Amino acid sequence: MPADRLLPTEEARDLIDLTRDIADKVLAPIVDEHEKAEKYPDGVFETLGEAGLLSLPYPEEWGGGGQPYEVYLQVLEEIASRWAAVGVAVSVHSLACHPLFAFGTQEQKEQWLPDMLGGSTIGAYSLSEPQAGSDAAALACKASKVDGGYSVTGEKAWITHGGVADFYNLFARTGEGSKGISCFLVPDGVDGLTFGRPEEKMGLTAVPTTSARYDGVHLPDERRIGTEGQGLQIAFSALDSGRLGIAAVATGIAQAALDEAVAYAKERETFGRKIIDHQGLGFLLADMAAAVDSARATYLDAARRRDAGLPYSRNASVAKLIATDAAMKVTTDAVQVLGGNGYTRDFRPERLMREAKITQIFEGTNQIQRLVISRSLA
Repeated sequence: MPADRLLPTEEARDLIDLTRDIADKVLAPIVDEHEKAEKYPDGVFETLGEAGLLSLPYPEEWGGGGQPYEVYLQVLEEIASRWAAVGVAVSVHSLACHPLFAFGTQEQKEQWLPDMLGGSTIGAYSLSEPQAGSDAAALACKASKVDGGYSVTGEKAWITHGGVADFYNLFARTGEGSKGISCFLVPDGVDGLTFGRPEEKMGLTAVPTTSARYDGVHLPDERRIGTEGQGLQIAFSALDSGRLGIAAVATGIAQAALDEAVAYAKERETFGRKIIDHQGLGFLLADMAAAVDSARATYLDAARRRDAGLPYSRNASVAKLIATDAAMKVTTDAVQVLGGNGYTRDFRPERLMREAKITQIFEGTNQIQRLVISRSLA
């Protein structure tokens, strides 16, 4: 792991030290067992919450950590380098708090935001549907106006922490076209909300991803965030930040794969030499290290733009694209460094390779990121 991070304050350096201590003592010892058994990490998110690591980029007045995104993302990378599924869930929780913080009324924020940021609850983001992934304007889940609120009917898909989260950001149709989608804050346990069985995923198996079914779920008017029809604006504003979270997670996965490959190359011998001393393999490791450093620099550049109040949408897409493609390449190369051992589940690179793949898909596929970047150039 990089021991010489460039951090803006002594407080930030202490925060990274705290994160590393928790990650090494709480996450690293149990990740392999839980991922193999597809076992939920009971108590892990409570531990992170008690340490204040679930609310870092939000103001202290609402119960957040008051940290710039530059620092929050490096904390997220440290978590993900030990346990990618936990890192993704932390990123999604931060994403799920954004609509209320950025678009909620003062009364709504006073009522719900302190609990959401207090560390004892975990949130989920419910945008995608079975027939509406990258095309968010095609949402079909409907919120019909009734006396005192809305009646919600329809299906959502690909919900990280589905069935386990304490609250859900729901995007549902209240009108026609792209301007007919609204955002709602849904508490867990409401009548008419059920979840499908967890998806049988390629990786990130310790934290469930499910579908959700809304059968006439009643949501009072106060549960709508923003104005009616403002849903896609809210969703897309949150996704820019979410893409930076996934870029940091992907960099953590890539860093973990590099660390595993380097450690193995320092121990394994062929032809009387450590394999790291063979130039062909040494150059492969050098390319892996360059990819990890480039991914980190790219997401930090976007984060610093966000912290400075500059436009960063294109930079977020660039960071997500660069970091996740790097994670896929670095984890694949780590498997190659370990040779036959890398193809077995006795060693971590094969799991890291499986985990890296999803980072190229969620929060907008990398093809969508290229579309965002190309349109910004036009």
